[in-house]
Formats: sequence, C-alpha cells, structure tokens
Amino acid sequence: MAPPRNVVKIAIKMRDAIPQLIQLDQAKPLAAVLKEVCDAWSLTHSERYALQFADGHRRYITENNRAEIKNGSILCLSTAPDLEAEQLLGGLQSNSPEGRREALRRLVPLASDMIFAREVISRNGLQILGTIIEDGDDLGEVLALSLRAFSELMEHGVVSWETLSIPFVRKVVCYVNMNLMDASVPPLALGLLESVTLSSPALGQLVKSEVPLDRLLVHLQVMNQQLQTKAMALLTALLQGASPVERKHMLDYLWQRNLRQFIYKNIIHSAAPMGDEMAHHLYVLQALMLGLLEPRMRTPLDPYSQREQLQVLRQAAFEVEGESSGAGLSADRRRSLCAREFRKLGFSNSNPAQDLERVPPGLLALDNMLYFSRNAPSAYSRFVLENSSREDKHECPFARGSIQLTVLLCELLRVGEPCSETAQDFSPMFFGQDQSFHELFCVGIQLLNKTWKEMRATQEDFDKVMQVVREQLARTLALKPTSLELFRTKVNALTYGEVLRLRQTERLHQEGTLAPPILELREKLKPELMGLIRQQRLLRLCEGTLFRKISSRRRQDKLWFCCLSPNHKLLQYGDMEEGASPPTLESLPEQLPVADMRALLTGKDCPHVREKGSGKQNKDLYELAFSISYDRGEEEAYLNFIAPSKREFYLWTDGLSALLGSPMGSEQTRLDLEQLLTMETKLRLLELENVPIPERPPPVPPPPTNFNFCYDCSIAEP
Repeated sequence: MAPPRNVVKIAIKMRDAIPQLIQLDQAKPLAAVLKEVCDAWSLTHSERYALQFADGHRRYITENNRAEIKNGSILCLSTAPDLEAEQLLGGLQSNSPEGRREALRRLVPLASDMIFAREVISRNGLQILGTIIEDGDDLGEVLALSLRAFSELMEHGVVSWETLSIPFVRKVVCYVNMNLMDASVPPLALGLLESVTLSSPALGQLVKSEVPLDRLLVHLQVMNQQLQTKAMALLTALLQGASPVERKHMLDYLWQRNLRQFIYKNIIHSAAPMGDEMAHHLYVLQALMLGLLEPRMRTPLDPYSQREQLQVLRQAAFEVEGESSGAGLSADRRRSLCAREFRKLGFSNSNPAQDLERVPPGLLALDNMLYFSRNAPSAYSRFVLENSSREDKHECPFARGSIQLTVLLCELLRVGEPCSETAQDFSPMFFGQDQSFHELFCVGIQLLNKTWKEMRATQEDFDKVMQVVREQLARTLALKPTSLELFRTKVNALTYGEVLRLRQTERLHQEGTLAPPILELREKLKPELMGLIRQQRLLRLCEGTLFRKISSRRRQDKLWFCCLSPNHKLLQYGDMEEGASPPTLESLPEQLPVADMRALLTGKDCPHVREKGSGKQNKDLYELAFSISYDRGEEEAYLNFIAPSKREFYLWTDGLSALLGSPMGSEQTRLDLEQLLTMETKLRLLELENVPIPERPPPVPPPPTNFNFCYDCSIAEP
C-alpha cells in the first residue's frame, strides 16, 4: 500500500551520530518532528535545534518552506537560527582575532538564508559588521568576509540601503581608493557601492564625489576579470544616476582617458571569454553613449540659428559652381540659385528648414550631413554631383535620404530608449572608434546611393529603397562585426540581388505549396513531427539551463541551474557560481516532481514580475518570464524563471507544456514544425519533381461491365 501523499521518506544526519531514516508527516507540526528527532538521539531542549537542508546553501526549514522536502531529501540537525545568530555575533565581538575570523567564516554561508538573516539583523548584526568594516583593523580576510556578509544581509531587503551612514559609505570608498594587498576586498567594496548608488540617490551622489573616475579606470586596467566587472558595474551605475549634462562630461572625460580603446583591446578582444555581466554593462555603456544624441534628435531646426550650417552644406557641394555662376548676380537671382542648389541637394522644399522641422531626427540629421561633408568631402561631392547629372526622376535625394536614414539608425540602435535590466546586445564596433554613430551614417548614406543604383529606382521608389537599406543594415548589425571596416565590407557585399535571394530562400522555408494534396500530406505528417519536436524539447530540458536571478531592485549576479531528470519525473535545480561547470544531477539539492505541477504561467501573469510595473524597461522581463505553479502541501507555490534568451524561453515553455499535457504553442514550435514539414514534404515528393500535381485527385473510373478478362490459372497449357 502506497504511503499517504503528505508523508515523505527522508534522512536526518548529525555530526558524530548515526543518521536517522524517518517518514516525515508533513501534517505534523515541525516542533513535534524536532522533538522526536532529538529524543532519538537523547538530546534535551529540542527548541534549541532546527533542521536544515544538507545540500546547497543549508537553508533553515520552517513551516513555510517545509513543503520543499521531497522523498529522498537529506536534512541535518543544527543549532536553532536565533541561538546560532547570537553565538556568532558574540564571536564577532570577541577580542580574539582568530575567534572573530572563525565567526565570520561561519556567518557568510548562512547569511543568504532569510530566517537566519532576520535573526542577525534583529540583534544589531549589521551594526556590528559595520563597526568591523569602519574600524578596518584587519585589511585582509576579516574585512573581505565582513563586506561579503554585510552585502548578503542587505540583499534580503529587510533594511533599506538609504539607512547607511555617511561615515560607513566613506570608509567603503576608502577601500576602493586604497592599494590593498588582499585582492578580494576591492571587488566586494565596489559591489557594495554599486548597490548603494542604485538604491539611494543621496548616497549615490556621495559615492560619485568620493570615487574618482581615474580610480575606476585603474581597477579596469587590472587584468582581473572580477575586479574589471565590478568596476564597470559601479561606473555604469554612476553614469545612470548622473544628470544628462554630468553624464556627457563624465563620458567625454573617460573617452579622453582612452577608456574606449582599453575596452576594445583588453575586454572585447581579451583571450578570456566575456562574462554575461560584463556584456550587460557594455550594453548599458553603449546605450548611454547613444543616449547623448537624443537631445539633438528631439530638437527641430531653427532656420535662423542653423542658417550658416545649411549654407556650409550647400557650398561644400556647389562651391566652385556657385562662385562662377553667382558672380555679379542680383540678390533675387542669387536666392533663386541657392534654392535650386538646395533642390539638387535633395531637399523637398526650397527652404531646407522645413524639411528638418521633423523630430526625430531633428538636428541630428543635419549633424550627420555636415559630418559626412567634412570628413568624407570627396564621397560627399561625388554623391551630390553624380545624382545631379541624372534624370530628375532617377536622382537619389541626398537630404531626404539622410533624414530618413538618420531616423532608421535611431530606430535600429534604439537611441533614447531606456536601458534594459538584462540585455547584453552591444555592438563591438561602437567601441572601435570615436564618433561611431556619425561614421555609421557615412557608411549608410553611401550604401543608400549604391542600392539606389542597383534597384534603378525613381523618386516613387524611395520608400522601397529605404526598406531594402533597413534590411541590409539590420542583417549586418545582427552579425556583430568587430570593426567599422568589417561592417562596411559585409554591408556592401549584401547587394540588392543578395537581399532578394535571402528573402526568397526564407520565403521558401516558411511557405509551402497550397495544393490540396500537399496540404493533406502535411496534415498527415504533423502528428509524427510534433512528436519529434516534443522529444527534442524534453531532451533540451534534460540538458538543463543556467538562469539568472532577478530581484525587484536591480540586476543580480546570482545564478541557478535547472534541468529535467532523464525519466522525466523530476525538475532538479540549485544555485551555482558563475563560470562553474554544469552540475551533476546528484549535486542539485532541490526537486520538484512533475506530478505536482499545476500550470505554466508566462509574461505578466508570473508572480515575480507582476509587481514590477509596466514600464518600457521591464518589457524584456515580461517577454522572458515564466513560472510553474505546483502543490506545496495544501498551498499553491511557484517556481519562477527568467530565460536568458527568447529561444530558451520558447524551448522551456514548450517542454513544460509537453510535461503538463498542454499543446506546444510557441513561435519556435511553429517555425520548427514548418521547417520539418517543408523538408519532409520535399523528401516525399522527390520522385515527382517537375510533375504537375493536380488541384483535385483524378476521378475513379467506373467498374467494367464484366470481369472475364481475369486469367484462369487452373487451365493447363498444352
């Protein structure tokens, strides 16, 4: 007879004792369970003890999380969290340096547990740790452990970062500015200051004033990946907290100090692989760089203030012609000549200011045109004069094209949009040289002229040409070229004919024939292929995925791994460090039986993103979030995920849907099914190549009037 559902078989161990194998009744109060366990080992005062998970972070077991105990779990009997906290805090206040160091070593791994953290905080543990950090008697292991424990306790959100004192923050700043022998201290101090900067604007200003940018540049130049990452994290936090004017001054200063060149040579092109956190901070830095263009993009042209710049643009293209033909002409004739030349430049109106009143791109389009005319004068003159010599309907309008190209680049590069909390999509070539946006425009405007000629376009085809140019730029940016020269080479190789070929290939992959016999064949193949996709999804879940923990306050560095057991009966998961090799199934401490799963939630329905609001910066979290609701005793609990990419989101939601017996309805499943159907259909029809398939099956002929044509085998031949 099977045991009741609320009874689980577990093992409990204690130092210097034989482990107990018991059947834990989840309906029985935890105090009663502890009493029975202590009695079995002849221990008195069971209230002084508590149960912990033996694996992972050794979390304490309470009435709230006891439902996480599953069959086969291993627990250990330890000191109750209140007594443990009191004992460790007593050790921190002892006069013995070795006793204080040992107490810190025991405190750090327990600080990530919420129950223990509350006990420590309620006993002024943060103040005791803060005193050790402020005194700075030991600048080695004791200080590193104290900073780590303090950060772990603050991460629980029980105490606000804004309550930290100014002397404490200044002392942590000193550890960033000092040259310490212990290399583990600066990264911890930088991480703590990053949290302060992101959480408290007032203290963030203090950090900004106390930590020189030159000091952060020194940390970035140390060939220590952890130190570089934490220094970059604090740098981006300071930039995000600064006003637009301050941010521009800071970025200008950093660029003067060759930060861009160092990132390009020693981080992007480093021999060691770049971590996800560093990739995110480079994305943020790129977004902040491009964000400096937003004021120009939002400002329309003032015809009086920018009149001279427009004249410079005109004279750069028609200077010789204008001087020779305009000499000795009246004012009206000169104005007429200028209006005609502005028309040749591709402005739609005789008064070019009317073209540049549109925002976006506003003044940014004029900046791009002036940059192109000054930094590539021969290419600029060739563009204008070449189109001036064409028929009117075949002219490629430089000004109109520049305005639309600037809008297109702002959309592709998301200029002015808020930074995502998790994105890592930065372009290495933006750190390859100065004025990257304007240089990209110079490549794009010449690409526009090239594509215009390849398409033999007229003025009516302007929008079609811009669509092709958008596709050329987007496809090339997606390849993440490491330099502008490589980008120019790749985008010029992507000709109009190549774009048409790629479109046709993609269309053939996505579209099948509409003949009824083929549709019928596809319908018969669907169940088999859906089974193949389901098998692939479950195998992917068995391989497991590394997920990143996201708090409601900021992006975290913590990771956890989850996978499906080979028999498809358990989801196994647990925390792990960044850079570590994938864990084995036996080392994952947590388990969730598939049989206990209720439903799959995605997007805004997930509990861990529901409270984050609906801002534009959280849109990517909604798109990557999913949760599993499951039974935990009589309550409903959730296992929450933030997928590292959209593809992983599709694979996991499909696999979990398959485990729940629900249809796999993701976009990835649709694409995979379409691709498999197309391939399988083509294989089945190989023998019918070049044979027309009729819309309807041929009619069945009527039966013959008699069947005398059958051969009688019983008649022997002479």
